[in-house]
Amino acid sequence: MSKIIASAAIRGAHKIAKQAEDILSRAIKEKGKDCPVEFPNTGYYIPIIYSMTGKAVEKLTDFEQVMQEIKDLLPGLVDDRLWIPYLGPALDAGMATLFAEEIIEACKYLIGPNPVNGIWLGAAEDMILRERGIQFVDGTAPGFAAIVGSAPDVETAVNIARKCQERSLYVFMCANHNGTAFAEQLVEGGVQLGWDTRLVPFGREISAAIYAVGFAARVALSYGGVPAGDFRRNLLYNKDRVFAFVIPLGDVTDEWYATAAGAINFGFPVIADSDIPEILPTGVCTYEHVVSEIPHDEIVEKAIEVRGLKIKVAKIDIPVTHSPAFEGERIRKEDMHCEFGGQRTPAFEWLRMAELADVEDGKVEVKGPDVDKVKEGGRLPLGIVVEVAGRKMQPDFEPVLERQIHTFMNEAQGLWHMGQRDISWIRISKDAFGAGFKLEHIGKLLHGMFHEQYSNILDKVQVKVFSDEQKVVELREMARKVFAERDKRVAGMTDEDVDTFYSCILCQSFAPNHVCVVSPERPGLCGAYSWLDCRAAYEIIPTGPNQPISKGKCIEPTIGQWDKVNAFVRQASHGNIERMSQYSMITDPMTSCGCFECIAAVLPSTGGIMIANREFAEMTPCGMKFSTLAGTVGGGQQTPGFIGHSKHYINSRKFIAAEGGIKRIVWMPTMLKEEIKDTFVKRADELGLGGQDFLAKIADETNANTEEEVLEFITEVGHPVTTLEPMF
Repeated sequence: MSKIIASAAIRGAHKIAKQAEDILSRAIKEKGKDCPVEFPNTGYYIPIIYSMTGKAVEKLTDFEQVMQEIKDLLPGLVDDRLWIPYLGPALDAGMATLFAEEIIEACKYLIGPNPVNGIWLGAAEDMILRERGIQFVDGTAPGFAAIVGSAPDVETAVNIARKCQERSLYVFMCANHNGTAFAEQLVEGGVQLGWDTRLVPFGREISAAIYAVGFAARVALSYGGVPAGDFRRNLLYNKDRVFAFVIPLGDVTDEWYATAAGAINFGFPVIADSDIPEILPTGVCTYEHVVSEIPHDEIVEKAIEVRGLKIKVAKIDIPVTHSPAFEGERIRKEDMHCEFGGQRTPAFEWLRMAELADVEDGKVEVKGPDVDKVKEGGRLPLGIVVEVAGRKMQPDFEPVLERQIHTFMNEAQGLWHMGQRDISWIRISKDAFGAGFKLEHIGKLLHGMFHEQYSNILDKVQVKVFSDEQKVVELREMARKVFAERDKRVAGMTDEDVDTFYSCILCQSFAPNHVCVVSPERPGLCGAYSWLDCRAAYEIIPTGPNQPISKGKCIEPTIGQWDKVNAFVRQASHGNIERMSQYSMITDPMTSCGCFECIAAVLPSTGGIMIANREFAEMTPCGMKFSTLAGTVGGGQQTPGFIGHSKHYINSRKFIAAEGGIKRIVWMPTMLKEEIKDTFVKRADELGLGGQDFLAKIADETNANTEEEVLEFITEVGHPVTTLEPMF
């Protein structure tokens, strides 16, 4: 390793370690040694320390032991003139730096300044980790760029950020250069920041870099099932599966060198705009470790090359950029040129199958006034009819493809979409209109993306866009009849109606041993994949992550086991899971990756179960927050008494059917109750439980926060679980 980089990294590590020691001393003096310490609403304690050492930091005094680890890791200060022949000392200094920076940032939450301040977001909560993790799993987020410092001007900063977004990368930002931060430059340039736009400002100081590296460490713990303390597996997991890199912009300080050395431990290379010594041989990173003096208009492409990323960008003939990174963009009323639907005007979107002879591929028709006929801030009706044809197309694929309209439209910069079917709401921004975006471009966008994503089943796609109110209302009524027929057909499907289930191993890129078995009555635990979705996906990519599983001979109908399903799970889990029950959370339950919407856990004394959704950040009656539960359940583990699942599955007739189904639910957060209420009440009525009355007998955080309080509540209200046999 370059002697200059090594000596600078070691110097920087000593400086940051001293900062950590000082702030820890102040925190203990102000709060006491036994003061609890955490990154709010996150699991895995203090994640880099936990993943590397296995030490669960729970109070300030635990950091004193970590400080000793830091001192043991720190090499002695060296002169720039001395030759250091290998990476070891600098990498040790880098890891010590990350530990010290975690101490600094954690103490800030206790004694200030609070890391969450203005545009700065601090630690990513576990809900974010779960929501965004699936994007790293399915490839919609190929990796992340950790940008440190600031660009020479606002225009350059915006251009770099846009290039990252166009390639679907997340951008994690920290530190400042000469008093200016990259995130602040983006704000000045009118760019929206936040998780929704993939431009995430963690903090203004270099110590905030640990939120980016910590995110990666948590991915390994959560999705990869890497045990805490197994530092080698964690580092290799990140090198091989989490495609991240560091872009320092501006003069590189000793502290930046030290932090960069910490990132290199994880296989994350450094690509700089300044003249710093390069480290070109491979070793820890996939290719080069440090590359310097890269022009700003080339730095994103060079970083992607050095990290070994393969990024596919669909080219669509529209006047605005298109990328998944724009999916979270919001268009406020003051920024919009015009809008459609949203209960303000009639609107709908409808995808229907047609004969090959009746579809002219690429044809886009606009019938009615276009957006240039609307005053700024105005409204129009909007009907979108997508007609598709293909030899492999089937009627059951219609709703699967139709749901993609939401995603495809949201990925266009300056186009905002909510809802589906006949409740859609769309806005076009002033900037997009100024760039020339018109209604025909909605058709071109949908045509291009349906061919890009579904070419295996679609031979032709044509789009008709209507903005004449009379025609929109007329077609909407036709579409509503089709929607009702679809719902009736899908709602009536049962597991007994089919001989084939489908696998989903999308998450194996992060949780290598996890397998979802998706049936008509048990959707994927992430909530994103139904049985029909998986069937369509198999038709689209026959060698992809969704494979048909012949059920075979039924071994045990109550818990839902079949011999061929077990054989598939055994093979797909690399021999780690011998058997899997489709309907039980006690006997051989399905594994979980980390993408689940909810976790169900047994509360033994009540004879029932609690369900926590990932949006609920408070303590649950089982004594664990969702984040801690996720660590227990996730990573491809089979954990009797716990399962990860989707929200939709709660209302399924097969929900833990082996244990008694929804009658076992004794606690749910109020937000989850409200979200599933309508369908849940109908399901309870079917079972003779009294619908709304039964929902009221399920405890929540307003009346029970411990298992004892749940038991007291359900006994008092006469919950039906009190008459059931124990679960174990």
